[in-house]
Amino acid sequence: MLLAIILFAPLFGSLFASLFAFKKKMLIAAIVPVIALTISLISAFVLFPNIVDGYVEYIDISDWIIAGSLNTSFGFMVDGVTMIMILVVLVVSLLVHIYSIGYMSHDECFNKFFAFLSAFVFSMLVLVMSDNFLGLFIGWEGVGLCSWMLIGFWYKRESASFAANEAFIMNRIADLGMLLGIFLIFYSFGSLRYIDIFPYVGDISQFTLNLIGILLFIGAMGKSAQFPLHTWLADAMEGPTPVSALIHAATMVTAGVYLVIRANPIYDLIPNVSTFITYLGAFVAIFAATMALVNRDLKRIIAYSTLSQLGYMFVAAGLGYYWIALFHLMTHAFFKSLLFLGAGNVMHAMNDNLDITKMGGLYKPMKWTAILMTIASIALAGIYPFAGFFSKDKILEAAFIDGSCFLWAVLLLGALLTAFYSFRLLMLVFFTPKRYEDSLHPHEASSIMILSLLPLGILAIFIGFVESNFHHYLENYYLPLKSMEIDSATLAMLIAFALVFALTGIIMAIIAYKKGFKLIAESNPIYKLLFNQYYIPKIYNDFIMKPYKGLSRFFWREIDLRIIDFVVDFIARIFVWSGEKSRITQSGNLSQSLILMICGIFTLLIILLLIF
Repeated sequence: MLLAIILFAPLFGSLFASLFAFKKKMLIAAIVPVIALTISLISAFVLFPNIVDGYVEYIDISDWIIAGSLNTSFGFMVDGVTMIMILVVLVVSLLVHIYSIGYMSHDECFNKFFAFLSAFVFSMLVLVMSDNFLGLFIGWEGVGLCSWMLIGFWYKRESASFAANEAFIMNRIADLGMLLGIFLIFYSFGSLRYIDIFPYVGDISQFTLNLIGILLFIGAMGKSAQFPLHTWLADAMEGPTPVSALIHAATMVTAGVYLVIRANPIYDLIPNVSTFITYLGAFVAIFAATMALVNRDLKRIIAYSTLSQLGYMFVAAGLGYYWIALFHLMTHAFFKSLLFLGAGNVMHAMNDNLDITKMGGLYKPMKWTAILMTIASIALAGIYPFAGFFSKDKILEAAFIDGSCFLWAVLLLGALLTAFYSFRLLMLVFFTPKRYEDSLHPHEASSIMILSLLPLGILAIFIGFVESNFHHYLENYYLPLKSMEIDSATLAMLIAFALVFALTGIIMAIIAYKKGFKLIAESNPIYKLLFNQYYIPKIYNDFIMKPYKGLSRFFWREIDLRIIDFVVDFIARIFVWSGEKSRITQSGNLSQSLILMICGIFTLLIILLLIF
């Protein structure tokens, strides 16, 4: 019963809000989804103590597809991994919903926004709670659809429509790989349920297992915006800021990491694919961080930060430390949603201006937002005792223990860059002299928006202390817990290095931007390379989009118009002409009709004689 409430309460909220989708703003359209999410979250907390020591809660709602050997039901489960994801999704989503009441208060599509937002949460719950790959895929596609509706929520803006379509299409490309992987899973195991697959993954050929792992990870690359399918993530900032917070913290981009964690019995047996995941994650961690160093768009900087942190999560998962990947996913959700919602406060104060070089001096009029965003930035930088320190430090330890000093050094550099760009943002927005126009009068956000941020601020400080309990909570599930034995002296050295690099990045940013120093001159080729995202969007535009448009125009002009339309029109003209000529047979003249009948009979007789 509790499991059903957890799953379907957000759907109820979405359907209720949709009843008022085309009406003027009605507060009830937001309050009911918030109440529904609160009930769902309370139910999750009630169920939480039962999901211990390897216990798994199942619910089978009904049969779904029964065709030949395929027998799939609407089945859902909650184990330790699912329970963590449910709590993260619901806590962040509830606070985002509450925040949105203030943020979207003047939007003419207020009611419709909450219908979409709750549907987004429901789709993510279907994804994480399904007990089979097909149900996971349904939630996966539901998340994709809701993201399209929310990124393009202000569809009258061309940039928003483009961003929504870009995210949707790029994810559909990746999802084809995932769908092929699911087909191959069914072909190999005869089932799509996790309990029918994971205990027997060693029974199929290594080649097939590698192919399944690769295809599933292609889907994860799209959803979690890993290179080269990453460009949609920054452009997705065209949506309302609460949507950005939900996408980056609790839904959408975390789905790819969850897929790899959930399918860990497969990835444990394909070390080559796991190694690729590890090094791709390390590359993305640096790749995204460098772009955040020079970007001037408030939300895009935070988006690149998400991309970088996803790289850290994939490093942990690729190394086989799945619990650390899940732990970083959890801690990251709280401080990243706090950063995005804080950015939403700044946007409101600056009349939707996002250029951080045209801000400054916002600490005095926006003290609460400044303090909360500082807490989130310290957590992101990985400073003790904030949440990011515990999870990111564990990933660095895992890389070192695994014997890859190069990987550890790369991630350490990423930590320095993260600290630098995080405090670059803070300095330019809050702690440098004002650079905005005098016509602007910045002010603090409404009380409901600030109050919804406070729990996230508390979690960003203290949630890291659950590390030990988190580790033991997962030890009786499918999640393998690799040993992290290391002597105290080495551990102290690793922690010291991580803290020194993070503090160095923070101090460099504070000193540099307090004095108005620019890290790289805007005329510098390196600056241009980073600011233009390594010219990857331009490459996609010039070598994929433009040729595709040209080919489409060619087929439309030469094939569609000149051949297909010509053939269809020619057939139509023949029928029109034959109809016109046949009208004489319907003159109503009896003598003429008799003559035509005789001619017809005579013609038929000739044909019969020729045949026989």
